[in-house]
Amino acid sequence: MSSNLCKTVVFLMGPTASGKTALAIKLAQQFKTRIISVDSALIYKGMSIGTAKHDAQTLKNYPHHLINICEPQEAYSAYDFSRDAKTQIQLAFDNNEVPILVGGTSFYFNALEHGLSNLPESTAESRQKYNQLLKEKGAAVLHKELEKIDKKSAERIHPNDAQRVTRALEVFDLSGKRLSELQGNKKPGINHSIKKIILMPERSELHQRIEARFLSMMDEGFLTEVEILKQNPNLHEDLPSIRCVGYRQAWQYLKGEIDKATMIERAIIATRQLCKRQSTWLNSETNALILKDIDVETATKFIQQSPS
Repeated sequence: MSSNLCKTVVFLMGPTASGKTALAIKLAQQFKTRIISVDSALIYKGMSIGTAKHDAQTLKNYPHHLINICEPQEAYSAYDFSRDAKTQIQLAFDNNEVPILVGGTSFYFNALEHGLSNLPESTAESRQKYNQLLKEKGAAVLHKELEKIDKKSAERIHPNDAQRVTRALEVFDLSGKRLSELQGNKKPGINHSIKKIILMPERSELHQRIEARFLSMMDEGFLTEVEILKQNPNLHEDLPSIRCVGYRQAWQYLKGEIDKATMIERAIIATRQLCKRQSTWLNSETNALILKDIDVETATKFIQQSPS
């Protein structure tokens, strides 16, 4: 590869079902890369079918870093991701690899590019404490507790957003200061040239792929995967892992709250809504190469260009 790639980080972004990982693998066939996942669902072990993870042989041939790194009951924040991704980027540079960060989780990408507020780090004890509180009380009750200590943050965080609700409470517990007070005092993001590629097929095509993919997941044993998760006494509906699209609806079905047809319909709708949110975020990105289809030649040339 060209010397222009020295210390260049590639962001390969796109909505769900756009083909990002397939393009990353094709790029890995062209030059020496390190594929780093930017996906808040792929981090979880035991959640492969519903998150559309590649098969074991593909992952062996083309390793994806930062997948299968957490148990479903464990918390994993944007801070954790930013720290781990920076480590992976440095490893890529040390090995003369081009780091390709591929995924669709916007707050992970934003944390890496723009930095994060300088907040206290979670501890094993605090994570255990708030996971237990979440299990016992639920996100809505904890949100009411947050309103009492940090009304500003509570107004900004949805009552169902268990991860952010518990993090705001944890920050106050650890530091004695409100999250709203501490935000704005930022740690920097990465200090490297970033090249952004956005894979954005037509919305109608994405919708068709989402439906076909979910039906395929059902055939592959998705419900069995969720049944196994449901047997874990540490897991419950308010955890970020179980709130992932598809898993939440399957969990409701297995509890007998909805029938199978409704579960499938709601899962597909929820995934399409996720696709819409991701597309809205991506439409605000600037200075990016936008591709409607996988185009390895154009993507490679763009990566090899000198930074502007």
